[in-house]
Amino acid sequence: MLAPAETVTVATTAYPAAPAAQPGVIGSLPAAPLIVDGRLRLYATTRQVRADGPVDARTQRTPYWSYRRWPEELLGVVAVGTTVVSRWSDGELVALDARTGKVVWRAKGKPTAKAGYDGGSTGAETLYAPVGLYTAGPKVIVRDAGFLRALDAVTGQEAWRTALPGCRTGGFTTAGGQYVATDTCGGTPALEFYDLATGQRTGRWEPPDAGRSLIVEPLGCATAHSACTALRTTGGGGSKGWLTPEAAGGQPVAAPALDLPAAAVAGEVGVAVQGGAAVARALRTGAEIWRWRGDGTAEVLAVQPGAVHLLTNAREIVTLDPSNGAEKSRFVLAYGRERVNWVPGQVRAGDGFVAVERLIEPVPDETDDAEETYFGALPVILART
Repeated sequence: MLAPAETVTVATTAYPAAPAAQPGVIGSLPAAPLIVDGRLRLYATTRQVRADGPVDARTQRTPYWSYRRWPEELLGVVAVGTTVVSRWSDGELVALDARTGKVVWRAKGKPTAKAGYDGGSTGAETLYAPVGLYTAGPKVIVRDAGFLRALDAVTGQEAWRTALPGCRTGGFTTAGGQYVATDTCGGTPALEFYDLATGQRTGRWEPPDAGRSLIVEPLGCATAHSACTALRTTGGGGSKGWLTPEAAGGQPVAAPALDLPAAAVAGEVGVAVQGGAAVARALRTGAEIWRWRGDGTAEVLAVQPGAVHLLTNAREIVTLDPSNGAEKSRFVLAYGRERVNWVPGQVRAGDGFVAVERLIEPVPDETDDAEETYFGALPVILART
């Protein structure tokens, strides 16, 4: 039997410098990286959070720092500035200083259900889409059993907490300062809005023609389904795109450019592939702004400020300017002599980088064997665009 333990290995070398990489593939990695402060790559495993650097290193390096708990399992990680907040299966939140790896605060909590690590061998899900863990400016938003709460990311001090029944599903924060959940307690499902400054419920909205089978998809989000600028509802009336309210008390505004199921938000336009071409349309009117034809095989891979990333069948990543459709960069998303017969899994674009979790083609329906799912021993590819 092993007693409960915590192992903190702090940084002993200089803080990595910000990279100056040119567009192109940086390297292949065994785990999915979350870039923090533009200088570190953060990784997640069942019982550990660790970081390495510099960001443009071709391979995974010896950890710059690491934090491990036993027997608890890691549920999610978010970063606010240089504070890394990890959530564990016993409900505890542990915040680390990204610059040193030192623990800066702790807070107790209780997950909404019995849960464990769900990131696979790459950790992508745990870093890119953690359940019940979000960011909102300088705050970390946590959904615990029966309530929602906000903590200051620097100090861990609780700003507010509010009751949240278990039949509120989904969840994301908006760029307009609200938390959104779907009320499925009975009758027609509806979206509920909570002010992130106070925790108070500020509104309720039933999407028109949604019916009882409402599906809500947040769009235009940062990591961890946070700071989302839009959403798409799917129900009896088909798919509809909406802009999230700009302030507390507002309601979503129709965004026809996001009605297509695969449309993505890119600044002031919605981008989707139609008839083999990438088409950008004004969010509120749906009027076409620009069109990029390429080779007719591209799909929208990811979006980040100032860039739309497309992926072709030949596994070229093409980056376009969302304001006019001009091509900014293009290269094959492969390192060295790697094959390109893969399909994308989890994707994270930010800080001018794109990390793609690569899966074998075709993707197995169900498997617990990483070797039968992931594309080789180094399934994650990292590129600068």
